[in-house]
Amino acid sequence: QVQIMESGGGLVQPGGSLRLSCVGLEFSLEHYYVAWFRQAPGKEREGVSCISLFHESEYWIDSVEGRFTISRNNAKNTVYLQMDSLKPEDTGVYTCAADTACFRDPELYDHWGRGTQVTVSS
Repeated sequence: QVQIMESGGGLVQPGGSLRLSCVGLEFSLEHYYVAWFRQAPGKEREGVSCISLFHESEYWIDSVEGRFTISRNNAKNTVYLQMDSLKPEDTGVYTCAADTACFRDPELYDHWGRGTQVTVSS
């Protein structure tokens, strides 16, 4: 039973932008901390960013600072990840996860989407 779902992935050239969305399905994201994870082919899943109930943001990868912005719009029941100046190393499946805090350990999240593919290539 899927409770949250991602969208907005796609194929872009280096330097391009994408905005990912994580929307609740019969599920109120307003009451949850929401994190974005990504997984590149052949690599382990890594935490990218997280946003609190109070719109406080964290960035867990140094190389995304200044390029990625996490935000939420509770009226739309949606959390966004705006990604600018994309690089090939940003390629991977991006997944949102929701729980009661911003955990770096993905094993601690109870609610997951299925993921959306982001490919940065010329």
